[in-house]
Amino acid sequence: MVRENKDNSATIFISIASYRDPELLPTLQDMLRHAAHPENLHIAICWQDNEERNIFEQAGLEPAGSRTVAANKVFAYRYHQARIDVVSVHYYASRGACWARNLAEALFDNESYFLQIDSHCRFVPNWDEEMISMLQQLRVTSSLPMISSYPPAFTPGENEEASKSTYVSRLIFREYNKEGIPMLSSTPFEATAPIRGSYLAGGFIFTDGGYVRSIPNDPQIFFAGEEIAMAVRAFTHGYDIYHPHKPLLWHYYQRKEHNKIWGDHTNQAKDDGVVEKAWWEWDHVSKKRVRTLLGLESENAASLAPYILGNRRSLRQFEYQAGIYLKNGTVLPEVMGPELTSFFPAPPSDEKAWFDRQYAYHKKTITLNASEYSTIEQDMNDLHLSVYNGQNVLLYKRTLGIEELKTLRKKSPDDGLALSIEFKTASTVHPTVVRVCPWSTESGWGAVTEKAW
Repeated sequence: MVRENKDNSATIFISIASYRDPELLPTLQDMLRHAAHPENLHIAICWQDNEERNIFEQAGLEPAGSRTVAANKVFAYRYHQARIDVVSVHYYASRGACWARNLAEALFDNESYFLQIDSHCRFVPNWDEEMISMLQQLRVTSSLPMISSYPPAFTPGENEEASKSTYVSRLIFREYNKEGIPMLSSTPFEATAPIRGSYLAGGFIFTDGGYVRSIPNDPQIFFAGEEIAMAVRAFTHGYDIYHPHKPLLWHYYQRKEHNKIWGDHTNQAKDDGVVEKAWWEWDHVSKKRVRTLLGLESENAASLAPYILGNRRSLRQFEYQAGIYLKNGTVLPEVMGPELTSFFPAPPSDEKAWFDRQYAYHKKTITLNASEYSTIEQDMNDLHLSVYNGQNVLLYKRTLGIEELKTLRKKSPDDGLALSIEFKTASTVHPTVVRVCPWSTESGWGAVTEKAW
């Protein structure tokens, strides 16, 4: 049953995972300052920090008791009429982003709408009304619409307002990582209405509240793979993803000066007994679960219950829509071409022809340091670059002349020589090694330098 407040305004459940983030409180303050109806907001925060909760009261949040939910202590606050619940855990006890999101989702109280964000955001005026209005308009074309994107960027500080970018972007396929998991990127677009997409962003999801019940975050997914896992689960449960055509909020990217879990949950921290596992151990389990969900492991995806695919649409239908073939690690040419297509509205009429058009794309930049190239420049006529797979089969080759090398040298950082490699193969072979060798008409072939792919 959908709960609405006494003035008949729809309520919003807001899930925030925050890891040692000094931007959490500024995010809350900005969110509530710009909300049209702060009284309708229920904000659930998984706060992974040092458990010194006095910072909330110092910021003006009024304590409203505590309770236990799913074996976790929850501290309640009121702030600018909003209801705020905080699950407080020490950062050494964290198990990653989706684990934290899952803990926050346990506090869902049948609100009308669901918003998932990161803890370093800023918001447009009346963002709550704007999001609800946009979602309602999408119901003309979708019974289960969802709004998601990488929000435009901002940088906190004195020039915060001026730093807020005005572009909007849509999510696109970037590459398969070494585990065969699709990784995403984005590209700007201009439109007068939201556009359809295939991928969602973990840092901004807005949809109906029922989403929390039907597609909760898998707490064993650490970080990488979160977005493709949630995208295929949402799709197979019948949700349609749209990218907003105007800014609704901003996101602080990079945050190099802020603490991250991989900087805390190290091998040394494990040896010292302060964490159960190093971050990469959680990450290993996580990626295996994502691979299982995507049908890339021998285990049946049903073993991941309840964090499984839906039965409204199939994984193959998702592949058709996104233009990717997960098993082979390939994509359609349009996906990587100038169009950067991420949404194909109709399935292929000829599946074999669709398979035949798939390619594996490989992209990498290697850097030769000064000792690896300076001794060969004097009498070199050109530089030969070759890429091989694990069976020593040549996949790609390229010859760079002296003038091209001089241009690259000027553009390369420090004393290195950066060589960009990009090619595609029709088969599922994977690059393993890059070999670089100079050629001189006077002295012939020089020494071979090898770099791992």
